[in-house]
Amino acid sequence: MSSVFDMPSLSKWGVSVILTGALMFAGLAGCSTQQAAVDVKRSAPARSNVATPERLSYAALDRLRHRVVYDGRYIPISYPNGDVPSNVGVCTDTVIRSYRKLGIDLQRLVHEDMSRNFHAYPNLTKWGLSRPDPNIDHRRVHNLKAFFQRHGATVPVTGNAADYRPGDLVTWSLGGDQEHIGIVVNRKSSADPRRHLVVHNIAEGEKIEDVLFAMPITGHYRYFPGNTGLKYVSTQ
Repeated sequence: MSSVFDMPSLSKWGVSVILTGALMFAGLAGCSTQQAAVDVKRSAPARSNVATPERLSYAALDRLRHRVVYDGRYIPISYPNGDVPSNVGVCTDTVIRSYRKLGIDLQRLVHEDMSRNFHAYPNLTKWGLSRPDPNIDHRRVHNLKAFFQRHGATVPVTGNAADYRPGDLVTWSLGGDQEHIGIVVNRKSSADPRRHLVVHNIAEGEKIEDVLFAMPITGHYRYFPGNTGLKYVSTQ
């Protein structure tokens, strides 16, 4: 079965960008995925039924314990709370699975909103859809961006690292109509202590990397439904 996701080309954003931003990536060698996962076990906050930036950050860090192969095939899944096999996924699956640990089912939420407002969502020609599809809609970055925007989660895009906090969602352009998404977490860059690291999956499985400004940012979101009294996690 053919892929419904374009495989991110590392040459589009990685090698050339990393070489021109060497200082930004100086801390990658010391940013151990294994260590980050251990830190989660040691310092995870008490369980709560409230969605918070802190809980989403830890949920994203917990994803680093899983071995996931980048696989963009169209796979029929159950509904609600459906998921592709746990050993495969794309960038959006990292976000979906992290929110699911908080009891938030983006598959259901996106599908319900698209069912009522299908034409408010982008329908790229290459998708060829005439109605919502709960198997795939929530797994597309363009649709997640539309959903977060429609639900008041948009935060200004800036070039200031301090504006990107743990639990934030960031989307980037990979060129053309191809976009990427990741979660800002409560781990700091060794190259710039003002900049947080990102948990994401860009063709090579789920990783924690210093990539906040490595690609052109196209969106910045904070989505915590039902939480009107957010208190951001301390990163000191």
